[in-house]
Amino acid sequence: MSRHPEVKWAEREDKVYLTVMLPDAKNPKVNLGPEGTFTFTATGGAGDHVYELKLDLFDKVNVEESKISYGVRSIFCVLEKAEQKWWNRLLRGEGKPPHYVKIDWDKWADEDEDTGAGNGTGGPADFDLGGMDFSKFGDFGGAGAGGDEFDDSDDDEQEVSKPEEQGADLAASLKELEKLKEAAVAEKTEASSA
Repeated sequence: MSRHPEVKWAEREDKVYLTVMLPDAKNPKVNLGPEGTFTFTATGGAGDHVYELKLDLFDKVNVEESKISYGVRSIFCVLEKAEQKWWNRLLRGEGKPPHYVKIDWDKWADEDEDTGAGNGTGGPADFDLGGMDFSKFGDFGGAGAGGDEFDDSDDDEQEVSKPEEQGADLAASLKELEKLKEAAVAEKTEASSA
């Protein structure tokens, strides 16, 4: 009996990011059809269990422009959409997606936040997948190509206040709260005596 690996996904207007979470996958095979059929098979785990996956994606994809990277802990795919438009969901058909398909919040962007591919922000649009593409697939047996894992850390610079400034801000906030509390007590006392 086969098992299903966990799949994380996120999308942009022009692509879908799929990450198949299967550490130390052996003999991974990935197929992508232009109609949006994504299949995956591999063995993995302590008992070399068979993992299989078939996803009927919401819409068509451009197989030649799609890319893949095999890593130690996961297989990362960038699926180029045939039409640049936002999908209503990942999979065809109504209903709840399978329990093993989850949103990848690290790569997710809402429609109003998406600024397109190659935007220089360090987000998923800037991933370098080493030129791997689905056009060389068929029953692609992953020979460890592109084996580097992606670092999803957010290195955005943030202004951080000094601890003494934080303490001063906290003290000022506490004084303001005390004043509001005193005013509320005075108002309540005034209302009860009237």
